[in-house]
Amino acid sequence: MQQNNPKPGPTTPSEGQNGQRLANKIPAEHPMMTDNRSPLTTNVGQPVADDQNSLRAGERGPTLLEDYILREKLQHFDHERIPERIVHARGAAAHGYFQLYESLEDLTIAKVLTDTTVQTPVFVRFSTVAGSRGSVDTARDVHGFAVKMYTSEGNWDIVGNNIPVFFIQDAIKFPDLIHAAKPEPDREIPQAATAHDTFYDFISLTPESMHMLMWIMSDRTLPRSFGMMEGFGVHTFRLVNAQGKSTFVKFHWKPLLGVHSLVWDEAQQIAGHDADFHRRDMWDSIKEGNPFEWELGIQTLAQEDEQTYDFDILDATKLWPEELLPVRRVGKMTLDRNPDNYFAETEQVAFNTTNIVPGIDFSNDPLLQGRNFSYLDTQLSRLGSPNFTELPINRPRCPVSNNQRDAHMRHTIDKGRVSYAPASLDGHSPDEVTPSRPGFVSYPEPVNGPKVRVRSESFGDHYGQAKLFWNSMSSPEKEHIVKALQFELSMVETQAVRQRMLNHLQQINDVLAEQVAAALGELPADKLSAAKPRGTADWVEGAEILADAQSETSASGGVQQSKALSMEGQPTSPKGRKVAILVNSDVDAGQVSMLKDALKKAGAISELVGPHLGRLAGPEGDMKIAKTFATANPALYDAVCVPGGPGVTTLMKKGDSHVFLAQTYKHGKAIGVLGEAVELLSAALPEGLVADQLEGMGVTTGRNDAQSAIAQFVGTVGRRYWKRPALETVAA
Repeated sequence: MQQNNPKPGPTTPSEGQNGQRLANKIPAEHPMMTDNRSPLTTNVGQPVADDQNSLRAGERGPTLLEDYILREKLQHFDHERIPERIVHARGAAAHGYFQLYESLEDLTIAKVLTDTTVQTPVFVRFSTVAGSRGSVDTARDVHGFAVKMYTSEGNWDIVGNNIPVFFIQDAIKFPDLIHAAKPEPDREIPQAATAHDTFYDFISLTPESMHMLMWIMSDRTLPRSFGMMEGFGVHTFRLVNAQGKSTFVKFHWKPLLGVHSLVWDEAQQIAGHDADFHRRDMWDSIKEGNPFEWELGIQTLAQEDEQTYDFDILDATKLWPEELLPVRRVGKMTLDRNPDNYFAETEQVAFNTTNIVPGIDFSNDPLLQGRNFSYLDTQLSRLGSPNFTELPINRPRCPVSNNQRDAHMRHTIDKGRVSYAPASLDGHSPDEVTPSRPGFVSYPEPVNGPKVRVRSESFGDHYGQAKLFWNSMSSPEKEHIVKALQFELSMVETQAVRQRMLNHLQQINDVLAEQVAAALGELPADKLSAAKPRGTADWVEGAEILADAQSETSASGGVQQSKALSMEGQPTSPKGRKVAILVNSDVDAGQVSMLKDALKKAGAISELVGPHLGRLAGPEGDMKIAKTFATANPALYDAVCVPGGPGVTTLMKKGDSHVFLAQTYKHGKAIGVLGEAVELLSAALPEGLVADQLEGMGVTTGRNDAQSAIAQFVGTVGRRYWKRPALETVAA
């Protein structure tokens, strides 16, 4: 059946594009990238003498229709935009590679998971789901985490999210979910937000969404960085080994920097100051030589153990608790190269859940089965042709051979007269797959049953894992979930919808429901006592007691709490973090230089922020003041440090410097103050809070020994300190 054997694509989309040409010889292939130093030409290579003026009848006469150069340029511009993705429209991506730690040949024949010597090229796109391309990076939203591996057996796409579960169990409900989450059609607002009536009307009538709701109301939907975001394949897949044995599997991406998030107040401020916060962070980090890294983890379950637990492993609204099925880390993915062109790569990349390789197969997950149709159908519509796989970013790095021909934008020039199978002409053989040429074979699972439109009873528990998630959160995480729901539901105008949501929350946790109800001035109807809801001051204690005492085990395999679900205790490091250094012209430049060197050595990025731009003379040469208080915001940084010196007196008089420190304190981030700056911090905080008394809470003071204070400060960068006193009274 093998008819067409074009050359494999280059190792990376940007390699091999500007190779050396032999003198006076036309290259066999058109170069895929224009050399900016070459003469300007039309799209077919005709040199252009003047690209700045249209062809006219006289200097001030009308433009002539015969100006084909003008027409070509305008027509290309008019058609430059392709339809944006219906979901995951806003995204950013990077190139890299994946390498296996240990062979999984006992589980699969997939070469990418059995050959530890190969570095497999990857292209990874991160995205938000609900917003358009022009929305912001830091909206509260599920984040896409899509990985394309260019393996020797074809492209393998793990099309996932940063959350391991989904809103719905069956793909037939996906259009309804997205229609409800998108801006309301009569007014086209709100953009990139679910805090409105149509979304919660749908959710309140869809109990299966309650587990996912807990995740999206948590800080998981506000990642600090793509490189500090976990990824999940969401669905249950199969691994199939050489003996034909099937093992169920879930795929995970575990960030080496740990899972860390923003808080809602930070996310809102960042949206106004830098809508491109996440994509800028990744671009700058990779450009500076700091790659993003994840380990590939797998959870596996033997075929014969499919019915072992009290949750259905095919239910996409359920996770597999890691206490029952531990994650085995089997390889590492490194992103170390930015795209050469956003449109050609990030925008035109096409992911499909059906892109798998021999040794990997699908399960009967009804959401996955629907996505397998929808993804391909979407790419055909968005990219305009079934030949989208020939675009450089989508092209496999292995030979492609089939009988598919023609259609819009066909790149391959097929030779010969055979485009069918079986065939014997032109040296072809009717053989397809032989023992010496293995290929993809679907796992022969027995299937039998009547044709029905029903949901399995095993998919019926909608609250058990939502309870597990709540019980697993730390006190600050629970508080943030409560505040998120208070914000979201207070934006819902229809009381009946709010009431239904409160009743669902009560099924998850009484304290959770009461706290949200208190902010709405309501109680879940016929569910809670008529007693006044607990106040803000004592809710955390109540939540902790309830979490410890709760005994429900439904849909969680008997697991009541899971450490893997909380971000508390994640590894922390200054690496990849951004630190603001507040300075003025009379600051101690020696301290600034030591601080910058220490942060750089630890892998952190530092920026000088002051009342005005300029340069700061120091022992290591001039240092650039990159941002002013007008262009910087404490939410954009992971920590702040103020060196000492006479210039602190000027900063003491600047309200912006007080806000910078107070807000950093309120958000639980690291603070360092050296020399005279100790008094600045004390002045910025409410009366009674003294900087010297906050040691051990992420506040480093160095009145005399700047060097040791700087070392101590760097060690605190990247952590959150939620047990600081008087966080609620800090006016920032």
